[in-house]
Amino acid sequence: MSGWYAVFRKEIANFFVSPIAYAVIACFLLITGFFFWANVSLMSLVSLQAANNPMISQRINMTDIIIRPLAQNMSIILLFLMPLLTMRLFSEEKKSGSIELLMTYPITDTGVVCGKFLSAACVLVVMLGSSLVFPLLLLTVGEPDLGALAGGYVGILLMGVSFVALGMFLSTLSENQIISAAISFGAALLFWVMSWITSFAGETSGYIIRQLSILEHIESFQKGILALSDVSFFVFFAAFFLFLTTRSLETYRWRG
Repeated sequence: MSGWYAVFRKEIANFFVSPIAYAVIACFLLITGFFFWANVSLMSLVSLQAANNPMISQRINMTDIIIRPLAQNMSIILLFLMPLLTMRLFSEEKKSGSIELLMTYPITDTGVVCGKFLSAACVLVVMLGSSLVFPLLLLTVGEPDLGALAGGYVGILLMGVSFVALGMFLSTLSENQIISAAISFGAALLFWVMSWITSFAGETSGYIIRQLSILEHIESFQKGILALSDVSFFVFFAAFFLFLTTRSLETYRWRG
């Protein structure tokens, strides 16, 4: 772990000196804000209809109309945006040749990986923290289900750090940032939709595929349910790709 903090500080500075972090955070907030506004507008429309129809008023639920769709939308937005954060973590170093200098520093490969991972994770936390303005607006006009809100955000955070680990590993495989981003998006999308093909698989293989699908594990968080199996999935998912990233760096060092 030696030297991880130096790498962390360097990467955080790189994120916020360049426009990358600001652009990604701005896009995230703008798109999330649009969907939040759309969901609130739908809630208002349903409420107006309920004034003339008691049957509808019994089915009005802020969680189902606003909170859960918002969590689902934020998850999909991150699916597209996280590769833009992770694409430069190693690809840029390899293209500029600065990775050769990095390898000469008294820093372990694990320290390098941890420093870079935590820097991208911090940007993710800033993104999610900035979006809390939307739930706070709900608190001023109603009584949203805080369990569903908290569960949704925990799930999005765990999914986000998993995407960071996945994208960081794939960025070690190419010097081209665009290629790294494209491969990261493709891989994340594959893990997202993997459960869709279970109907074409056998019972055992279908079960395994479902367990590897991110969509299968994120849904319980969006319902406000924090299941140990789902938390463990994201923790092991991130740990696995961090391990692969470290091995990839060791291979690069050995070849160099």
